Amino acid sequence: MKNLPRCPWVSTREVDQRYHDSEWGVPCWSDKRQFEFLVLESAQAGLSWRTILDKRAGYAKAFANFDPQKVASFTTAHEEELLQNPAIIRNRQKIQAAVNNARRFLEVQAQHGSFCNYLWGFVDGQPIVNAWRSIEQVPAQSELSQRIAKEMKKLGFKFLGPVVVYSHLQATGLINDHLVSCFRYKQVGKDRL
Repeated sequence: MKNLPRCPWVSTREVDQRYHDSEWGVPCWSDKRQFEFLVLESAQAGLSWRTILDKRAGYAKAFANFDPQKVASFTTAHEEELLQNPAIIRNRQKIQAAVNNARRFLEVQAQHGSFCNYLWGFVDGQPIVNAWRSIEQVPAQSELSQRIAKEMKKLGFKFLGPVVVYSHLQATGLINDHLVSCFRYKQVGKDRL
């Protein structure tokens, strides 16, 4: 699968290609996976996605395999331990945001039945399919990501501004931003995570 036409941001590294080919842009209806991407996307703020992909296994271990119930119970002492963990980004604000966001995530689940119900409600349950022909056309944020970020901020979420939210929407398939020339462009809507 090395010679398939992919989005230009994908490197030749196997981990990048595997992520692009099997996850990025696939509609995600799993709350656990949504929480995982909230943690990873907020950790990525200001850094490259490559850095986060390389630390993904470390994040899974450090954040209770992305179980929001367990992460929500993390104490200040646990946060201090995480600050010493070289397997993740050791940024106090990002670690505290992950714990805070787990608590907010559970509140959204309780109010809406699931986090997916809440998030997919912004797009009436249907992915937005763009038709970008070049990487330069793909925005860093949109009116939708600005609206969702504003709503999530009102709910108490942290480190999830419009750029991070847009990345989250791309990653979890609420927005299909594969270029039309990419082999995954027509496939991702047929898959589901």
